[in-house]
This record gives sequence, structure tokens and C-alpha cells, in this order.
Amino acid sequence: MPELPEVETVRTTLSKLIIGEKIERVIVTWPKMIKYPDDVDQFTYALEGQTFRSVSRRGKFLIFYLDDYALISHLRMEGRYGVSHKEVEEHPHIHVRFRFESAQELRYGDVRKFGTMHLFPIGEELTRLPLSQLGPEPLDNSFRVEELAQRLKRTTRAVKGALLDQTVIVGLGNIYVDEALFKAKIHPEKPANLLKDEEVVKLFDAIIKTLSEAVKLGGSSVKSYVNGQGEMGMFQQQLNVYGRKGQSCHTCGMEIQRTVVSGRGTHTCPSCQPIFAP
Repeated sequence: MPELPEVETVRTTLSKLIIGEKIERVIVTWPKMIKYPDDVDQFTYALEGQTFRSVSRRGKFLIFYLDDYALISHLRMEGRYGVSHKEVEEHPHIHVRFRFESAQELRYGDVRKFGTMHLFPIGEELTRLPLSQLGPEPLDNSFRVEELAQRLKRTTRAVKGALLDQTVIVGLGNIYVDEALFKAKIHPEKPANLLKDEEVVKLFDAIIKTLSEAVKLGGSSVKSYVNGQGEMGMFQQQLNVYGRKGQSCHTCGMEIQRTVVSGRGTHTCPSCQPIFAP
């Protein structure tokens, strides 16, 4: 599933491609993707004649701002956006097309059909689900280590499970949680409320550093992610533990292990990330 760096990369790419484009027609071939409004005809009618003004992001969600509406989109497992001329043959799994007056189209493709879209009048998007219950943005200048500490102290869950919870902190998924915990030298099974103050500080710094590096490199194309121009992310070349089962740790040489924590495949170095610090 695309995480914060991948979604941010899609955001910046699409911002260069669609800002100022006016929608002539919207074609939806998989109505179940449209979660709000319930009536797909109402969704398409509201968007016709609207112009894309900006593209924003909240956690793993894209927010397309038009003249009067905010379109909230979640890519889920394998959703992709791309811009093509309307006469260019489309991918067989394209389910939503935004045709512009310029004859270009913004196309949303999704092999698994898990992606979602919500359309709200501007001003309602942050106060309604799915955005209203999200936690703080880790790359926002207002995010502080004290806030992370308070949120982690509230739960006895494994720290990995807490970090995957989008109401605790947004944007982190399996890849970047594993990488941040490795940088912080914290075992993913350690209860979040038992982290020492110095561990929370290390984790805070590791989260920001990991996500910032990933954004800079365009995200990770570990599975099928590409940006809005079909380009792969390059952060997978910097991975320390994720997907490296059986390989040597870059830091100590110990063999990377794979277990299951909080229901997710989890990669750790048993030497660098002991469950209990000595």
C-alpha cells in the first residue's frame, strides 16, 4: 500500500500535470469506489465544469481541490493516477476518468478495485470521515516529540501496531515503520507505553528522517508503486531491514529476521533491536 512518501510523490507529480485543467466529463465504471455522495450521478454531475486548483495530502490521502469541491482519494493497495490524451488506449483496469476540455484525461486505475473517493464541498473535507479522525502529520512543522510521546503512552499495544494506527500518527505503513524502528534501535514488539523518554526522542527523529529521505527519493517501488508519470521510486535501494530477510544487517552483520507483529510481516535485526535494552 502506498505510504506517505509515495502519496506525496504522486501529489507533487499531479500538481505539475492537472492544475488549471477544467473537467468536461467524469466517467465512472466501478461505482463502488465512490463512497460519498452515494449517488454516482451526483458525483459526476458536481465535478463537471470544475477546475483543478491544487493537490494536497493528508496522511495517505490525496485531496484534489477544485473550484467548489474537495475530492478525497485513497489509493489503497494498488491504485494509480496517470494523465493521458483521451484517444490514447487506456489500461484495462481504469475505473474513473476525468476528461478535460483540453482532451487530456486524468485516469485512476486500480487492479484490486480497493481505492476510494469522497467528494465534499470545500470546508467540510477535514471535518468529515475519512479525514476527521486522523492523527498528526509527521512532516508538519507543528509536530512535536511531546505529542508523539503522549499518544504512545496511551496504548499498551506493540509500538509497531501503534505506529500503523492512522489515528496515532498518519502516513506510516509497514515499510517505513520497520525502517524507522530500526533507525531508532527499538524492537517492534515493545509495548508503546513502556518506551523510555530517550527512545521516543530517537523514534521521533527516525520517523522524520526516514520519511524525509523517502520523499526525496520518490518513495519505494517495493511492490507496484509508480508516480503519476509512471516513474518508480528509488528509496528501496536505501532499505535497512524491510524485505531483507536472511541478508546481513548493514550495521552489525547479523542476519535480518522476519516475524509477524500486529498482524504484519515485520523485519528486524536481532542485535540492533533487542526486545529489552541491556
